[in-house]
Amino acid sequence: MRSADERPRAQGGDGPGARPLTAAAAGGFVERHGLWDERQHVAAGQVRRVIDELGLDKVRFSFADQHGVLRGKTLTREAVPGALRSGVTAPSSLLLKDTSGRTVFPVFSGGGLADGRFAGAGDVVLVPDMTTFRVLPWAERTGWILCDLYHPDGTPAAFCSRGLLRGRLAALADAGYDLTVGVELEFHVYRPAAEGAVPVAPGRPGAPGPAPEVAPLTSGSQLLHEEGLDRLDDLVDLLYRGLTGLDLPLRSLELEFGPSQLELTLDARDAAQAADDALLARAAVRQICRRNGYHATFMSRPATVETASSGWHLHQSLRHRATGEAAFDPAPDPAPDPAPDPAPDAEPSSAPGSVSGSAPREPLSPVGRHYLAGLLEHAPAATVFTTPTVNGYKRYLPMSLAPDRVVWGIDNKGAMVRVVGARGEGGARLENRSGEPAANPYLYIASQVVSGMDGMARRLDPGPPTTDPYDAGARGLPGSLDQALNALDADPVFAKALGQDVVSWFTTIKRAEFARYLAHVSDWEQREYFDLV
Repeated sequence: MRSADERPRAQGGDGPGARPLTAAAAGGFVERHGLWDERQHVAAGQVRRVIDELGLDKVRFSFADQHGVLRGKTLTREAVPGALRSGVTAPSSLLLKDTSGRTVFPVFSGGGLADGRFAGAGDVVLVPDMTTFRVLPWAERTGWILCDLYHPDGTPAAFCSRGLLRGRLAALADAGYDLTVGVELEFHVYRPAAEGAVPVAPGRPGAPGPAPEVAPLTSGSQLLHEEGLDRLDDLVDLLYRGLTGLDLPLRSLELEFGPSQLELTLDARDAAQAADDALLARAAVRQICRRNGYHATFMSRPATVETASSGWHLHQSLRHRATGEAAFDPAPDPAPDPAPDPAPDAEPSSAPGSVSGSAPREPLSPVGRHYLAGLLEHAPAATVFTTPTVNGYKRYLPMSLAPDRVVWGIDNKGAMVRVVGARGEGGARLENRSGEPAANPYLYIASQVVSGMDGMARRLDPGPPTTDPYDAGARGLPGSLDQALNALDADPVFAKALGQDVVSWFTTIKRAEFARYLAHVSDWEQREYFDLV
């Protein structure tokens, strides 16, 4: 058994933080409510050893808020054992704010939100998921842990998006399937317009300060230009070392079409892990860039961009839980009957192995087709979760490699859902191209599970694939956040799966955000009307 020097640091010891974690965790909030399984306890012991051996001084305890933004507290090494025993408290009103930091709900005047659990802005408890612990590559002697949210009585917090996704994945597992997700995130990186670091512009809830003044790093219009990416090699290397140092499954860093636009792709993983990966990757990119004099943003269409918006292409496929086999792969073609020897004067067939008049092979299994049909059926409502910002709807433009219609196609990058056929061990998959990179990863993926499962349950059919993804006659995606919110209100499947409280909570926040947008007098209005009328 490893010894621990618990003497105060002033006396040359490691301080009270050196106590064995198992002893420190006994009898606290986590144990009392049974919030850790054996895997968590084992991971806690490993984390303690890492903290000791690397001499970490601080650990960030973080959670994803409703917007997919990390919030939390940084604890000293001495405070970590107590946090593992009883969690870390934070105001519950953090879950009730819009993107400006303004609390949307009247927490100090009663109200029945989630049976009054948020009245008075009382605390929620951040309980660390010890399996997510990492050492930050860019911050000296600092660890990072993702947390789940609980109410003080030990019940899961009503609006914890990480928990909401876990609930939908459990329902999918009960139906006999697991979800695999691959992440492609486009983003922009700029340099400050003036020398020095990007300045901070103070604001207030409901009225953020001015955006930083920035300048582009690349001229754009040269997709995947190797020399263009080579000019950004210092930045690419920073991102590579930071992301891989977090043990994220980074697959590629690519030069995209727009000025200052890049893309990162992550290997496909279990859906819950993929959501964590996306959350951490975004935070890592922003923090690494800021520390090195850049400004990174996952905003879909920054005002400085004239040529290309950023999207989040979400690849998804199901596996049979019982066998692990790909559930979207079509059945193999039956072996053809042996053909008789041709007559001496017979015409040769048009292609080796072809069958005259045969229909093209289905790209998906029946399960895959039903799941796809569910994505299409509920796409307008799901857009609230896939594209949750006002800005994201400015990306839906025809002939732009971004969808604006609810259609699917076979390897067609203009369609909302691109079907990629089975290739080797990868299996057939669906790529939803409608999402924006600022979306909350847990809610984005949960919306896909809800939609796909309804399609499977009702055995919906997606119809034929499109060859014209911008056909004006096809059903359109919502043209604004307001239209998407109306579609969500009209689609009962999300309230049934997630709970009416959850849908009402999220739509209330987003309607408040949209109302602020409408009330703002824009530069466009000033230019259009001020000198004319």
